[in-house]
Amino acid sequence: MSMYTLPVSEYEKVQKPLGEVPINTLFVQAVIRGDVPGTVNVDDVQTPRVFYIVHQYGMSLLFGDTDNRAFNEEFAHYLLNEAKTRNHHEWMQVYPSAWASRLESMLGDNLVKKSERADGDDPGKVVEFTRVNFEFDPGRYREAVEKRARPGCEIVPTTPEMYEAIQGSVIPKDFWRDGDQFVEAGGGYTLICDGEPAATAFTAYRIGDTLEIGIETMEKHRGRGFAFWVCAALIEYCLTHDLTPDWTCRMENTGSYILAQRLGFVPVRYLPYYRLAV
Repeated sequence: MSMYTLPVSEYEKVQKPLGEVPINTLFVQAVIRGDVPGTVNVDDVQTPRVFYIVHQYGMSLLFGDTDNRAFNEEFAHYLLNEAKTRNHHEWMQVYPSAWASRLESMLGDNLVKKSERADGDDPGKVVEFTRVNFEFDPGRYREAVEKRARPGCEIVPTTPEMYEAIQGSVIPKDFWRDGDQFVEAGGGYTLICDGEPAATAFTAYRIGDTLEIGIETMEKHRGRGFAFWVCAALIEYCLTHDLTPDWTCRMENTGSYILAQRLGFVPVRYLPYYRLAV
């Protein structure tokens, strides 16, 4: 065995090497801090040089030494889910960039680039998509807000009861332990339309002075511009409380990618983003 689960009591061993990773790592920090459940896997419990950290939502980060042959061989089996321990897709980022070429050699034909396929639907294979990191431009945001007509709907702070009721593919429950923790340590805003919640912008992570935004619009209310305004409410909260709003998404998620830029977020990094096999 060459991949070990690091005990929670040893998580401090991750802090220094994680601090040297320049991409967005807020979801990893949430695991390390104990905000949400997750796992930390390493090549050696005593002196780890390779780290693989998984957030409960199904996002993960692989970083560190790319040349540990024993770890890489075992990890390749994990990526392809050969032991059938994973029943849903997991989305993995890597650092440094040398991991991209290492994964190509580890996986061979079992690695498929989304750009080369129409739909990226390849059971049993790892599919490479693109992850985008953004930076917030307050000037662009203000200009966008001034140009758009506000909807005639109420926007209110998201309550613990709303937290429990929100359904969708990206919801607060994926990022917090319960409604009380969410409201106390994160929070968000919900747009009410026709007497029901139509869209929610919420804190996915809040680490230091950075708040990463998550967004979910109920299907029947999509296409009405609600996502823009409920996100704007959360951005205003950030600006009022000296927080930096943050946004990351998969480039292939066209709605999120375009919405981010409409809200004043500027793409600054395009990174390989791997959907692991199930």
